[in-house]
Amino acid sequence: MDGGFGARIIFEIGGIPITETITNTWMIMIALVVFSWFATRNLQKVPKGLQNFIEAVVDGIYKLTEQTMGKDKVGFAPYIGTLMIYLIFANLSGLIGLRPPTADVNTTMGLALLTFVMIHFFGMKTKGVKNYLKGFLEPFWPMLPLNIVGELATPISLSFRLFGNIVGGLIIMSLLYGGLASLSSTLGISIPVFQAAIPAPLHLYFDVFAGVLQSFIFAMLTMVFVSIAMD
Repeated sequence: MDGGFGARIIFEIGGIPITETITNTWMIMIALVVFSWFATRNLQKVPKGLQNFIEAVVDGIYKLTEQTMGKDKVGFAPYIGTLMIYLIFANLSGLIGLRPPTADVNTTMGLALLTFVMIHFFGMKTKGVKNYLKGFLEPFWPMLPLNIVGELATPISLSFRLFGNIVGGLIIMSLLYGGLASLSSTLGISIPVFQAAIPAPLHLYFDVFAGVLQSFIFAMLTMVFVSIAMD
């Protein structure tokens, strides 16, 4: 989507448009890969410094997964950790002037569809296809259409919850910067005094607090939905 408030098309590869969302996602992925390599290239038996921090993060993710999904599902921790870390960095990327990839519904819907596939794949794998599909007839068979609609609503609610919170903050901050720029012009001030000071507290809320919180919520809901499908 080019123009308006959607992601801009940066360039094309073989006629395929590459948007700002894709470019920023690549940048975040490269940064995380480089950091991961740097942080783990010289691991010691007795951790210190950066290794202490990395081990604390990994341990925290495994404990969170175990507490939420149960000991038998702790194998989901690497995916949940990757998902949460990516979302945190994506949501916080607005602090360095990038458009957050999660402000594009294509990104959030893609992640929500991954959760949707995991729910039903692992549900059928654990219970068996026949028993799992029978669950759609509970508590009695006339509930089948409602149960199907409820399942289809899961990726929609997941994706739009994250997208709405991030793009909402982005719109508010854009309007605020535009208004402050107009105020500076009206007062004849060439230095962006208002734009530099006033938005800072709002950035702490919309970018830091809301960004980290929505990352945690998305990961938690993924764990809960998958765990319920398997139990």
